[in-house]
Amino acid sequence: MCGRDCQGIRNAGVDLQKEVHEDMARHFAAYPAKWGARKPDSNIDHRRVPNLMTLFERRARSVPITGKPSDYNPGDVVAWELDNHLLHIGLVTDAVASGTPNYLVVHNIGAGAKIEDVLMAWKIIGHYRMWK
Repeated sequence: MCGRDCQGIRNAGVDLQKEVHEDMARHFAAYPAKWGARKPDSNIDHRRVPNLMTLFERRARSVPITGKPSDYNPGDVVAWELDNHLLHIGLVTDAVASGTPNYLVVHNIGAGAKIEDVLMAWKIIGHYRMWK
């Protein structure tokens, strides 16, 4: 789920709710059909990680996935597959984890938005650069 992570991106001038909805309205067949939807739903579509990944990939925002934290920059969006196989998304911040060179990530895994050192905590399945 995107939740407050999307709010951070919106504060930077990108409205993912609007962007996903408009792109899905024009190219609905390009998006995953996992939820049985027959048309875009602006209330939920931007909260589904596969939809966000599709938008970023369609907009040529994908960058290589690596196991090196130094390859991830502030403002990058990261998608993970959690240990329970659910998908999750977060935003790399410019804050650094204490005692490391690693950037912290803002994400919301159900207990409200948190800024934590979780970049390499789960399997990364998507790496996107919003601002190239």
